[in-house]
Amino acid sequence: MLALPPLLAAFAGAAVVVGLRLLLLPLLDPRRWYWRALLLGAAMLLAWRYVIWRLTATVAPLAWNVDAVLSWSFALLEALTVLSSTIAFFILSRVKERSSEADRNKGWWQPAPAPRVDILIATYNEQLEVLERTIIGAKAIMYPNLGIFILDDGRRPWLRELCERHRIGYFIRPDNAHAKAGNINHALAQRAGDADPPDFVAVLDADFVPHTDFVERALALFHDRATGLVQTPQHFFNPDPIQHNLGISSAYPDEQRHFFDNVEPARDAWGIAVCCGTSSMVRVEALEAIGGFPTESVTEDFLLTLRLAENGWKTVYLNEPLTEGLAPEGLREYIVQRGRWCLGMMQIVRNVYNPFGGHKLSLIHRLSVFDSLLYWTTTFPFRLASIIGPLLYWWFGVTIVNASVTDIVVYYVPYYIAVMAVLNWLSKGLFIPIVNDVAQLMAAWPITRACALGLLTPGPHSFSVTAKGGDRTKVIVQWPMMRPFIVFFGLTVGGLVMNLSSDFLVNNAARAGDGMVVVMFWTVYNLLVLLVAIAACIEQPRPDRPMRQIIEPVTLTVAGEAHRGWLVNLGVGGARISGPSGLSVGAQGSLRLPIIGEIAARVIAPTLDGYRIRLTPSEEQRERIIARLHTAAVPPGTGKGDIGQMIRELARALTR
Repeated sequence: MLALPPLLAAFAGAAVVVGLRLLLLPLLDPRRWYWRALLLGAAMLLAWRYVIWRLTATVAPLAWNVDAVLSWSFALLEALTVLSSTIAFFILSRVKERSSEADRNKGWWQPAPAPRVDILIATYNEQLEVLERTIIGAKAIMYPNLGIFILDDGRRPWLRELCERHRIGYFIRPDNAHAKAGNINHALAQRAGDADPPDFVAVLDADFVPHTDFVERALALFHDRATGLVQTPQHFFNPDPIQHNLGISSAYPDEQRHFFDNVEPARDAWGIAVCCGTSSMVRVEALEAIGGFPTESVTEDFLLTLRLAENGWKTVYLNEPLTEGLAPEGLREYIVQRGRWCLGMMQIVRNVYNPFGGHKLSLIHRLSVFDSLLYWTTTFPFRLASIIGPLLYWWFGVTIVNASVTDIVVYYVPYYIAVMAVLNWLSKGLFIPIVNDVAQLMAAWPITRACALGLLTPGPHSFSVTAKGGDRTKVIVQWPMMRPFIVFFGLTVGGLVMNLSSDFLVNNAARAGDGMVVVMFWTVYNLLVLLVAIAACIEQPRPDRPMRQIIEPVTLTVAGEAHRGWLVNLGVGGARISGPSGLSVGAQGSLRLPIIGEIAARVIAPTLDGYRIRLTPSEEQRERIIARLHTAAVPPGTGKGDIGQMIRELARALTR
């Protein structure tokens, strides 16, 4: 019998997993629960096989010394991340889609009059362009019995005038107690005393634009009298900072896409879908039964779901793109937002719904809370620990994973490939190594700090509102965020060079034996992650935002001469067209757009196949453009990952 070298033989398990991925997964339907359960379960078996090996064969003997404490701490943290993944995979094993249910129950209230629905748009410091977009979208909603109200915690006179011009309601209150939840509760109290109080309220953030069918589709699921809240996805018409700064927005979806496309439908199948704030609709009767929006957490949305569940009301999820919003455009705002989400979850666990506490939540809802707790408290600290791990070896000779290359290939590689294959099968390629790690690393320290703050201190805790809009036309280097990554990068390179090239200061290169290759691979991977994280800290300009790709024939008229071409991108103040040639920069004319009409235009720059155009629409044309861009029933952005295209775009970003 032919005997293979030990290292080559070790790849047998990984080869089987790769073969099944290539031959079997393309034939299986990810909507079928039995395939999901089988494949997710198999991936978790490999994960726990790996964890058992880690805890029994790769850590230092138990003792009160540095090697033992650090190696066991890292191994236990890694085991907790696998426990978190196990619960997440259990939840992902089922999925529920409710579009057909919404189709069947459209107009369930007939022949009675349509229920009264209020759109509540809470705002604090958003700019005119942001709020105008949302107001125009809300006015375009096709529903016969609708009220639209701006809830202004900024108490701005210009916003009151804007609401009067658009003929919508406007509320202010004497203070800003309990932030967004308090703002909504104040509006609900005011509306309860009016002649036309709402039966349902839809909540929109100031930067989220509803599609024309938002109310009709969400309302259809309230045919079930036990349904207290309907959540819909939150998709974004602009790339988030990591997508934009790395130039990968056309090949890599926004960070939240997986949650709304895959996690929420799975949670709904188990009866634990959660309210995510904006893009939701809630039954007023259910709100009154629980005393309004809860105020004990800065993430009142998740807490609202739990409070409703404790009182017998269901939260359900309609996986249709019925709104679209403005993602945080700055890296600082992006990270602050995620830190606030984490802090709110910790407040819920500590002060309201401890998953092991004495309350009336069901077992599955307790598991839901525990899943969220584990996600925040393990995923991000583990990402930090993974960056620090090789540094402990290079600088201090501490080996926290004592394993040979053969053992890593036998235990870790099949597990890793299986998990990535199954997750990408479920999610249409949303899990891409390095990029996913960068997204976690960017927020790892603020989230780790928020975990400690929320769990260990009673509060109240201050938080920052996510700023939207503003001038984004310049390159900005986020030095405070970049500096730790530069330090880690320098320490990693320095430790590597000194250990491999000389005996100066430190030389721990030989201490890991065969495991030296493992530490080397880990180190090189960390360097790639840190390099991409550094690049992500360079804020790239966002000119003419937001623009949407709209392909249709148009006519540009300059000096009485018509130039036919194709519209490529359209924004409120500009457009890009292809086809025309021979025009000079600064030339004045008009651009004819379907539905919108003739718009005053000026050529501002040539492109490879046409021109960039500055538009000067009338007020009516401006509203039509906004409605055209944001209220159509189509999902914005990309919904699947393309690793080939992403690598090309990422290479351009790192070399520009």
